[in-house]
Amino acid sequence: MRAFLRILFRPYTDLVRSYHSILSFKWLALGVVVGAMTGLGAVAFYVGVEALGHLLLRHLAGFSLPVPAGEQLLSGDPGPYRPWLLFLFLGGVGLLTGWLVHRFVPQTRHGGTDGTDSMIKCFHRQEGHLAPVVPLIRVGTSVLTIAAGGSAGREGPISLLGAGCGSWLAGKLKLSVKERRILLLAGAAGGLGAIFRAPLGGALTAVEVIYREDFEAEALLPSILSSVVSYSIFTLIFGSEPIFGIPKFEFSDIRELPVYAVLGLVCAVSGWFYVSTFRAIKYRVFWPLTDRFGFMPAMTLGGLGMAALGAAFPELLGGGSGWLELAMLGKLSVAMMIGMVVGKTLATSLVIGSGMSGGMFAPALFVGGMSGGVVGTLGQRFFPGVVTEPGGYVLVGMAAFFSGVANAPIGPLVMVCELTQGYGLLAPLMLASAVTLVLGRNVSLYENQVDNKFESPAHVSDATINILEREQVRDHYKPGRVSIVEEGTHFGALTDIIVNASELCFPVRGADDRITGILAVQDLRKVLYEQSLCELLVAGDVARKAVLLRPDEDLYTALLKFVESDLAQLPVVDSEDPTKVLGMLAREDVFTAYAATLKAMKAQD
Repeated sequence: MRAFLRILFRPYTDLVRSYHSILSFKWLALGVVVGAMTGLGAVAFYVGVEALGHLLLRHLAGFSLPVPAGEQLLSGDPGPYRPWLLFLFLGGVGLLTGWLVHRFVPQTRHGGTDGTDSMIKCFHRQEGHLAPVVPLIRVGTSVLTIAAGGSAGREGPISLLGAGCGSWLAGKLKLSVKERRILLLAGAAGGLGAIFRAPLGGALTAVEVIYREDFEAEALLPSILSSVVSYSIFTLIFGSEPIFGIPKFEFSDIRELPVYAVLGLVCAVSGWFYVSTFRAIKYRVFWPLTDRFGFMPAMTLGGLGMAALGAAFPELLGGGSGWLELAMLGKLSVAMMIGMVVGKTLATSLVIGSGMSGGMFAPALFVGGMSGGVVGTLGQRFFPGVVTEPGGYVLVGMAAFFSGVANAPIGPLVMVCELTQGYGLLAPLMLASAVTLVLGRNVSLYENQVDNKFESPAHVSDATINILEREQVRDHYKPGRVSIVEEGTHFGALTDIIVNASELCFPVRGADDRITGILAVQDLRKVLYEQSLCELLVAGDVARKAVLLRPDEDLYTALLKFVESDLAQLPVVDSEDPTKVLGMLAREDVFTAYAATLKAMKAQD
């Protein structure tokens, strides 16, 4: 009957096992829930930015800025041209942001470069805890900043919003610190996947942008689920058309590869300029101002500086995705694109460097795209038979530039392929990104990135092997007299020794005084009260193979010996005289040493 039931229910038990093999079935549900939350948040954020931006910039200030084909949410003729309103809009937003930050979230000044960097810091340094007030204020003021014309992106705030949803959900469900960090990344992935309409690229970017040389593999499954769900909700409302209305670019001439390699070099140089300029303005201009006068004057000054640049050069207002589309269609001159690279770098540094809210992601794509446009246009001018589609260089420049400054080689590459809904530029994307990464390996846009998991406080517990290798047996075993059993000791005498001793394992000594085995109490339990064996069984018959430790061995070696032998205690013998037993090391001594060392390491962080 039992065999029949096992056969009957085998499909269901196999299904349960398969759920556990996918990092636990609960991540399927959690990924879907956090993706739904982030998708709805992305819809509200997107509508807020577009509607308010249309009112302020187009209707009131009279600016007619290009909009990519996939983002034509609102239409209408621009109002009277009043560029002076930019000073009221951006100055007022700077003043309001400064007051809100000073009043409610002053710690976010040191939180990072933008929303994405704040999320990275939260993952590494704050155990995934993100107070709900932080994304609420930062996302809300980002809507005002971008709508008023500030040079900032939507991707940083939306990734922070998604991370906040993940952290909040983990808190409500009382999940562990590790699980909270994973949900934090899943939420960020959902935000990126929705706002870029690139579910796979958003998920990959979220799990790799937190490191310079690594990625968070455990968060990949929930991040993909969250990104797909968030993307589905977003496109259900706004459609699944790509952001840019451009032809499909294809790579077909191998002679273009050297030109794409040059593009990688140009992106490395422009990436260095972008990051260096931003940090110089942030730390040499605005941080001293903030320290001396406070948040509100510094952010107000940043807003007014952006207004002055925007009034003189409207091309620098907002995220600039419409200008990127024009560059892909070949409608911008080389001089214009070079000016945009410099101007966008300065404008973004004024806005984000002063502490105003917004993302660095979109401006980075803008600068990278314009750098690619310059290379593509010049390449076609000098090599018309080789470079036939300069617009493709804009797309490749976007991915290569961001890969370099964010140290994220895979996510941006896949994201650009999803933006174009094709993989025709995959080879040049890989080449240009690789060149940029190699040449710009010392440049990092996100200040809270760490090199790899070993450098992250989030994975300090993963350093078990390193911790135990640094600890030696001599510092943790219990020295003293050990009950040693001779090989010929009869079973009857063994029972007396076991009853009167506190040990669980007894070294067995041979005729030459060497330890030849280990007698474990657990092996004798079944026959402990068999009187007929008293004169028949001796210690040498029931002893296990000898497993010995030396004082100079490390605890990781001891741990392996415990695992292989399945013994609770092991004898420690003299390094020069193995017949001399110095004491015993218990399995719990290894665990205690590990816990104490781990606690000390966390205290140092």
